[in-house]
Amino acid sequence: MASLVTLYLLATLLSSAESKTYWGDVTALKELKNSVDAKSMRPGSCLSTWDFSVDPCDSVFSDTFTCGLRCVSGRVTELSFDQAGYSGSLSSFSFNLPYLHTLDLSGNYFSGPLPDSLSNLTHLTRLALSANSFSGSIPDSLGSLSLLEELLLDGNRLDGSVPVSFNGLSNLKRLEIQVNNISGEFPDLNSLKNLYFLDASDNRISGRIPSSLPESLVQISMRNNLIHGTIPQSFKLFNSLQVIDLTHNKLSGSIPSFIFTHQSLQQLTLSFNGFTSLDSPYYSPLSLPSELISIDLSNNRIQGVLPLFLGLLPKLSALSLENNNFFGMIPTQYVWKTVSSGSEFAGFQRLLLGGNFLFGVVPGPLMALKPGSTNLQLAGNCFSWCPATLFFCQGQEQRSPTECRKFSRLIP
Repeated sequence: MASLVTLYLLATLLSSAESKTYWGDVTALKELKNSVDAKSMRPGSCLSTWDFSVDPCDSVFSDTFTCGLRCVSGRVTELSFDQAGYSGSLSSFSFNLPYLHTLDLSGNYFSGPLPDSLSNLTHLTRLALSANSFSGSIPDSLGSLSLLEELLLDGNRLDGSVPVSFNGLSNLKRLEIQVNNISGEFPDLNSLKNLYFLDASDNRISGRIPSSLPESLVQISMRNNLIHGTIPQSFKLFNSLQVIDLTHNKLSGSIPSFIFTHQSLQQLTLSFNGFTSLDSPYYSPLSLPSELISIDLSNNRIQGVLPLFLGLLPKLSALSLENNNFFGMIPTQYVWKTVSSGSEFAGFQRLLLGGNFLFGVVPGPLMALKPGSTNLQLAGNCFSWCPATLFFCQGQEQRSPTECRKFSRLIP
């Protein structure tokens, strides 16, 4: 019995010893807490419970260190702060936590530059610094974090360009740098073979869309920038691409035909650009192979008759062509797709054609639609009769005959 008691006590002591935090990690945690403005550590927040009179990893289920960190075998592997309004600068923090896998400080008020010392986190797989007030350029050294899978820097005040060193993030799956002041041309990130989500919206990025983006991408969002040119032909090789959002840029020329028959694309948003035409794909009289559900080409300068093929896309249920220079009559394909739908051919739940130069009479089947049946908009065109009493004619008067005749003389 005595030997069993001895073995039990020894096992307990060993287990306790293994759960103790490595002294270097304790030092780093103390340094991190000291980097945070004490006035921002409100009662009840994670950091307010960090009491270094006890061992951090040995106290995570007590009244101290109630949240904010996770340990494995005495090493700190995760730091995830609550959104408690912490402030302060991390520019002098050493980040000497070599076993850290996750660092999430999102939704606080940290400011100052991102420190080069973040590159010390060699085992990091997730870095989330979203919605803070970090400023300055993105450190080139972040490109050395080869195990990183998620990099979330959105909602800060970062400037400068996207580092070319990001090509070293070979395991990166998600990159979010939207809502900053990032400028310059976007680099070719063709080395990131696992990247599936890219959001660089709401910045000041210029130049063209890189032709060597990873073919693994599922979503590309680069809206509200200064990008010019057109959609690269390389996009047709992106076999998993589902969402393209390039609204509010300076894109121009013609929208390539392949984009409308892309094998996986579901959402195409190109509004508020300078496109002047779109290329029609080859199609049969009945339908087109396409996965597109939503297309928004509004607020461009596209001219010509309404493309017949858009009324033949089998899954398309939302089409916005507002505020362009389309003319002619509404095609029968559009009418049929608006008033009827089937299990194999989706109808238009949203068809926005206002602000163009469409003329003639509004087709009878559309006149029979009741409010709430579909989101149809025909205001601001050249129809001979479209009174505001009809729900789809409300919001803007039809153009004057003088304006419509003037435009018709400009048609090549």
